[in-house]
Amino acid sequence: QGQLAESGGGLVQPGGSLRLSCAAPGFTWSSNNIGWFRLAPGKGREAISCISRTEGFSYYAASVKGRFTISADFAQNTVYLQMDSLTPEDTAVYYCAAALCTAVNGPLEMAYLFWGQGTQVTVSS
Repeated sequence: QGQLAESGGGLVQPGGSLRLSCAAPGFTWSSNNIGWFRLAPGKGREAISCISRTEGFSYYAASVKGRFTISADFAQNTVYLQMDSLTPEDTAVYYCAAALCTAVNGPLEMAYLFWGQGTQVTVSS
């Protein structure tokens, strides 16, 4: 088990952008992926995106597809989430997580192994 640390959250106006970072020192990519989920007040945990180094895929939830982009600097063990065209519905605490990811049944599904402390994203005018 390792440690993950998110950063980059903040307050942004609707239509704006933010880039979240997830530092994963010592993370072992061989059997795991890193993804993002979010937790909004009154809502359940929502899987957002996932990236795999070994299999070369990235997955997105339908709610963010086309607006969010996940990427990784594998040499630095850092994963990014570029968030564009933000809306108030994107307001949540965002967490990066080591996870098992699949979209074989259509929607992105993630089994979380461990995660960071989260970073708050607030979209408001």
